[in-house]
Amino acid sequence: MYKTIIKPIFDFIVALFLLVILSPIIFVTMVLLATSNNENIFFLQFRPGLNGMPFKIIKFKTMRDAFDNNGVPLADDVRLTKVGKFVRSASLDELLQLVNVLKGDMSLVGPRPLLMQYLSRYNTEQTKRHNVKPGITGWAQVNGRNAISWEEKFKLDVEYVEKQSFFLDIRILLKTFINVINRKGISADGNATMEEFLG
Repeated sequence: MYKTIIKPIFDFIVALFLLVILSPIIFVTMVLLATSNNENIFFLQFRPGLNGMPFKIIKFKTMRDAFDNNGVPLADDVRLTKVGKFVRSASLDELLQLVNVLKGDMSLVGPRPLLMQYLSRYNTEQTKRHNVKPGITGWAQVNGRNAISWEEKFKLDVEYVEKQSFFLDIRILLKTFINVINRKGISADGNATMEEFLG
């Protein structure tokens, strides 16, 4: 009952409340990015959702478009702008995903939606992470986020899928708030973001 009825209602109400309360912060973030990037301030990309079905995620754009002579994007730490680095470290780039929650593409809590090309790289156990909607935060995020290995991350994702409950979601949301304040686990060691998952 929680997964099918209570959780979707809880997600919608809390997401709407947070969008209203955080609207001044969202507006300031938009202004900062618009005045520093001279580019589109929104990042839109297809990500796998429930059962691996694609949806378009919305985030604040924290990296500039920059490519080498072969048209390959430069490393993340090179493309990450100064304002973008702050926005990312404060997790402000994730706030717009509250819109995805309102649309029903995502939940507040669940495995993070990764890249579409990763779908074919998962083993049978790892694929279970798509048995629920992806989340803005999740069990892996509050237990290391980008500072843990892919194997640990997927193990925690599957553990959440199998054990999810209202009280676990509340625990994750509270730990997320604490981690955001402390800025824990933003990046993997030696990387501006998480390294690519190769399977």
